[in-house]
Amino acid sequence: MEENICEAILTNVGGAVAVARAAAASGVSTFVFISTDKAVAPDNVMGATKRLAELALGRIIAEAGMAGAMVRFGNVLGSSGSVVPLFESQIAAGGPVTITDPEATRYFMTIEEATALVLQAAALQREKEHAELFVLDMGEPIAIRQLAETMIRLKGKVPGVDIEITTMGMRKGEKRHEALTYSHETLEPTGVDGVNRVTGQAATGDLLDKQVSALIEAARRHDTSEALRLLSLLVPEYGAERSGEDHRRPA
Repeated sequence: MEENICEAILTNVGGAVAVARAAAASGVSTFVFISTDKAVAPDNVMGATKRLAELALGRIIAEAGMAGAMVRFGNVLGSSGSVVPLFESQIAAGGPVTITDPEATRYFMTIEEATALVLQAAALQREKEHAELFVLDMGEPIAIRQLAETMIRLKGKVPGVDIEITTMGMRKGEKRHEALTYSHETLEPTGVDGVNRVTGQAATGDLLDKQVSALIEAARRHDTSEALRLLSLLVPEYGAERSGEDHRRPA
C-alpha cells in the first residue's frame, strides 16, 4: 500500500464507504467493519486509510439508522500477509529466516480467536443509529524474533546454528511497536471476555463527508500528491508522522 497509495485509498476508504452506503440503501440493520491496530497513530497508508474508514463509517452508520460494530485488532496468525507462512517456507528452505528488526513486537491471535471475537462484538452492538468501536484483547505483544526462534525450534532446529536469523531493516511505514487505542480513548469491559468497548472517538461532521469525497476523487485521478495531502488532513496523526519525511513518498 505504501507503493500504491491511490489504490489503497480506493479500497480501504472508497470501498468501505461504498459498502456501507449500499448496506444502508438495502435496509441492512447491522453493519460490521474490521479495522486494525495500525489505525492507531498511523505512520503508514494502510493504517491511515483504516482510521479514516472508522471515522467515515461511524457517520454513515448513524445517519442510516443501522447498528454498527467496528472491531480493531492486530495480526492474525496464518492469514494473508502473516509472517508465519513466510517463516515456515524460509525454515523449510534451510534459512535464513528474515526479520525486520530484533526489537519489533506485534499483537497476534489465531483465526479462530479472531472470528469468534468479531462475531461476539457484532452481537453486543444492537443500538440503532450508532456505531461502536470494539478492541479485542490481544494479550501481550510478541517479539518477532521470539516468534521466529520458536518456530525454528518447533521444527527441531536450533536458531543461529541450524537456521540463521537475519535482520533486513524496517520497511517504509513500519513501526517497532503497535498500539490498540489512542491516548484519548478509554477501554470499558463489555461482559464478554476478550472484547472491550472503546469510548472517546473523535466527533465527525459534514466537512468530513466532503473531504472524504474529495480524497476518493483525487485517488481516482491518481493524483497521489493531493491524495496524500487530504489523507494527512483527515487523519492528523498520520500528517504529523509524515512531517519532514518526504523521502518515504513514492516518486
